[in-house]
Amino acid sequence: MYRLYTRANTGGFVVEAAFALAGVPFDQVNVSMSDPPDQAFLDISPLNQVPVLISPDGSSMTESAAICILLAERHPEAGLAPAPNSLGRADFLRWMIFMSSVIYPADLRFYHAHRYTADPRGMEAVQMAAVAEMDRGFAVLDAALEGQDWLAGDRLSLADIYLVMLAAWHPQVEKVPSAWPNIERLWAGLREHQVMRKLNASHAMWPA
Repeated sequence: MYRLYTRANTGGFVVEAAFALAGVPFDQVNVSMSDPPDQAFLDISPLNQVPVLISPDGSSMTESAAICILLAERHPEAGLAPAPNSLGRADFLRWMIFMSSVIYPADLRFYHAHRYTADPRGMEAVQMAAVAEMDRGFAVLDAALEGQDWLAGDRLSLADIYLVMLAAWHPQVEKVPSAWPNIERLWAGLREHQVMRKLNASHAMWPA
């Protein structure tokens, strides 16, 4: 059985969604924010970050986007991503990597600005630049959604859930509907999705 080390309101949200949509059982371990960090956890997550996936063979994996891609490949019957060689597969891979390399790091720079400057007086500038980078990324994704229901392929995929997770983390989330109406359209539909509603009850990603 899989084991998932996670914490509320983190990238574990989309991994939990993957398991729920696939109907795959897993053991969930909720990791607390400890200082100093627990050495046993550092052994499987050197940066002290969640989520961490432990596969049935005992191997560990970090990075939420990579975990999502892996689970989609291991459980193709669940339709977590467009099938290999389908028209939507390239978009799925593109947008998962785009979001994890552009927007997710910008979130980290905003919420953990002290990690990105040696000068405490520079934290505000780090945060301002981070928000600007988020906004650039969301504008690209909003344009990609123009005229289509999903980011990749013709049905819901983990890329869509990853996107709304990131949107929920925007420090000025109230501007999403006006700034990026296509993202808001996607998010509005997922807010009513049974799995999303259940996960939001424990993660509190957005107001119920």
